[in-house]
Amino acid sequence: MPADAMLAALNMEMTPMVPRTEYSAAAHWPLIERVTGIRIDQDSTDEERRRASCAFMRAWHYAMQWNTDIYKDIFNGQCTDMGHAVYNADGSDYNAHITQLFDDPEDVYDYDLFEAHGTPDVAAIVRRFDEKLAWQQSVFPEECLCMNGVYVTCISGVLELLGWDTLLMAAGLDPKAFGAFIDRYCRWIGYYFEALAKCKSPVVMVHDDFVWGNGGFLAPAFYREFVFPNYKRLLAPLHEAGKKILFTADGDYTEYIDDVAACGVNGFVMEPVTDMKYIAEKYGKTHVFVGNADTSILFRGSREDIYNEVKRCMDIGKRCPGFVMAVGNHIPANTPVENALWYNECYEKMARR
Repeated sequence: MPADAMLAALNMEMTPMVPRTEYSAAAHWPLIERVTGIRIDQDSTDEERRRASCAFMRAWHYAMQWNTDIYKDIFNGQCTDMGHAVYNADGSDYNAHITQLFDDPEDVYDYDLFEAHGTPDVAAIVRRFDEKLAWQQSVFPEECLCMNGVYVTCISGVLELLGWDTLLMAAGLDPKAFGAFIDRYCRWIGYYFEALAKCKSPVVMVHDDFVWGNGGFLAPAFYREFVFPNYKRLLAPLHEAGKKILFTADGDYTEYIDDVAACGVNGFVMEPVTDMKYIAEKYGKTHVFVGNADTSILFRGSREDIYNEVKRCMDIGKRCPGFVMAVGNHIPANTPVENALWYNECYEKMARR
């Protein structure tokens, strides 16, 4: 089963086929209809869509379902709302409501999450993780490895609290005071990592968008003084519990791959801008890595372009036991169906080792 191939990859065991996962494709309804023959439209029920998504994931041999459970809802509305552009095909995710938690960036330096939200209840969070894992295992194909995880690990959590403008201003005005705030945030979110260590999922996803498309937006020295040491502290209970840790960051974190590896992760999930070749060459025998075909090539490229992009990824990763194929920045609903089908055909042609 694909899940067995994913577990083998996590254990650095070479499998006959390169395992794969995808993001957003299981909600690309025209693609799903072409692959499965199941008609899905705006009048379909949630249950009908779920069944169609599962049939699609089974047909495309998903080895794992990327998942995190802890998002900005843990702030109980006491955070910045930056709004949201349209991504979903039906536009349901559009949000023009914008609010700001802080008017003065310097107010960040005295903000205490324990005062604002109290001490997180580890036992309750463990139940939340285990209930979500059980739900995933009941609705997704059994061939697909499910997992728990945290989305708002460090910088992503601070971004949800502050928004971009306040984050960048607070970091620039007084980096030391901002770093102390990062430390306080990580002490608070650490209770969620204690719960993650105690939950039933053997594989966990740790997500943190600590860079953007062209690399870091904070000084390297700041990351190394305040971000990566906190990663190590947060991941420590996961190591003690024997969890396999996958780390995801959007944007280009090539410069910090070694720093992330030193924190003790077992695998890297990346977008196309991160240098997968470097990861394969240095960590290909010790770490999982997931990616990293470019969705823009699926969107506007020719069949030759798509073939060459899959070949690029396979040429880098195929010799590594921990390589998992994926389009690194999603297959959204506006991806041409024929291009997505051709991408899958290319994967299937090249996946056998």
